[in-house]
Amino acid sequence: MATNKNATIRYQILNRCFRNPGRKYYIEDLIDACTDALLDVDPYSTGVKRRQIFDDIKFMKDSKGFDAPIEALPEGRKRYYRYSDCNFSINNQPLNEQEAQQLKESLMTLSRFKGLPQFDWVEEIKVRLEQSFSLKTEDNILSFDENQYLTGREYIEDLYNAIINKQVIKVVYKPFSVEEEIVFELHPYYLKQYNNRWFLFGKNELFDCITNVALDRIHKIENSRLAYRENTDIDFDAFFDDVIGVSITPETSIQKILLKVNRKQWKYIETKPLHGSQKVKEVTDESAIIQIDVIPNYELEALLLSFGESVEVLSPQDFRNKIRERVLSLNNIYS
Repeated sequence: MATNKNATIRYQILNRCFRNPGRKYYIEDLIDACTDALLDVDPYSTGVKRRQIFDDIKFMKDSKGFDAPIEALPEGRKRYYRYSDCNFSINNQPLNEQEAQQLKESLMTLSRFKGLPQFDWVEEIKVRLEQSFSLKTEDNILSFDENQYLTGREYIEDLYNAIINKQVIKVVYKPFSVEEEIVFELHPYYLKQYNNRWFLFGKNELFDCITNVALDRIHKIENSRLAYRENTDIDFDAFFDDVIGVSITPETSIQKILLKVNRKQWKYIETKPLHGSQKVKEVTDESAIIQIDVIPNYELEALLLSFGESVEVLSPQDFRNKIRERVLSLNNIYS
């Protein structure tokens, strides 16, 4: 039985009723008490049914629930319900099996952040929870794609704190394409990981558009005395909806990219779409034609080229030509 919000409310109300020795709670009384509590939280609630209360009682009595000592005492043709031990409370109980499993899964997810400087507390709280609740998480059954040796990871904590504390930073940066370092002041807004690399997004003091900074090209950061400019324009939850990766050119618009995928590769792309906008236009015995609506960028080119001869760009023509030029350059290297 899922322990959702409504279920939790019902369990607490039933627990209160069963602990009250001064009143006899028949099934109708339990239904009314739970319905009233749910209506207090949600005026549009339809309340609870008789069967739901019986299911709740069964779950609370079960060892996978709360192992509660609920007894049904006959009175005439009816029965009223209470704890045989009025000192019992579900709030005083150790974790049940379901809650323990959920906590284990949460700890395993938290382990994903192990190694990041600002999440050193994760390992500490993980150990404390394991000791407090006699849990032992099986770390070796779940793994995330994470590069613990990536250059630039050491800046994550400082950048994270700069975003939280609304602190402008001065960045000493060296792009791969130039020989000399460049220095600029940035209003940091957002950290994002893509393809095992971290990127910082913020507003460069000299420009109006959002700047994308790769952490592995940062040589130094320090606080700036500039007043912080809030991010009032961009919802980063939606900012990356129209791209693959992290590179966004403001003047480039969304394009309908038509792709031909051979039969063998289609099985993989069907189960792992290239983008959320992926639509199937046609499927034959030999291939599939699909469409994605994205802003073309370097990451899209790299992704499509990674499929080799299995994926062909059909349109638009300018994007097809760009892929063609890269394929020809590659062919020249190996000719």
